[in-house]
Amino acid sequence: MTSTSYLDLSDGRSIAYRFTPGAAGHTGPVIVFLPGYMSDMAGSKATALFEMAQASGLACLLFDYSGCGQSPGDFADGSLSRWAQEVLALVAALETDAKIVLVGSSMGGWLMLKAGLALGDRLAGLVGIAAAPDFTEWGIPQMDKALLADGETIFEDNPYGPEPTPTHPGFWADGQASLMLEGPIAIDAPVRLLHGQRDTDVPWEIAMQLAERLRSADVQVTLIKDGDHRLSRDADIRLLLRTVAELVLPLAVTDAQALPES
Repeated sequence: MTSTSYLDLSDGRSIAYRFTPGAAGHTGPVIVFLPGYMSDMAGSKATALFEMAQASGLACLLFDYSGCGQSPGDFADGSLSRWAQEVLALVAALETDAKIVLVGSSMGGWLMLKAGLALGDRLAGLVGIAAAPDFTEWGIPQMDKALLADGETIFEDNPYGPEPTPTHPGFWADGQASLMLEGPIAIDAPVRLLHGQRDTDVPWEIAMQLAERLRSADVQVTLIKDGDHRLSRDADIRLLLRTVAELVLPLAVTDAQALPES
């Protein structure tokens, strides 16, 4: 793993990231991993992707949203729009104009749609892992929505750690303004969606709804019958790596073929 660097934004935010540029002469897309809610770039899926990229000579970017992991800030200030700004700022700061493949886990799967739309023609593909678009709508009881609308923070039991999981009113309001599943999603790049059918946090039917809403004709959904929400078992990670490689490597070959002869 390369050392952690920081990108300082004009408003004072400092975003921790790790980047491997790929082998010399690499012309393919950059893999950018978007963690889930309250997660960071030290997770098993992010680490495995980065190690695969290094071993294969591919370019890969990991980072922590502001207020998460090694990026300073208050988590309560976080929102999809704020974190999407950070994704785009990091991509703009790369010393390359290569195209981008976004890999989003859970909430990161919602964020990859938001950032992907902003990237436009620079987007080369999306890979969602238990992607959770619109979870502020379908994942929160109506009573809690009323509390959030009144400016209160709500807390839920956290199956992955000792501290309860907060939802702050600012995040919820921004999420409600960023809903994706209500209409067509104008993304034409290839999309791969991985989802466990034993996911108790994000129903696997969300993957089917998302596939239907995406404008791209190249959308594949892979359902893992015994898979949970995290999809972090060895077999799940091997599936993720294979899925990303099968998407990225042909794009790298295509980009290389498009280079002018010296």
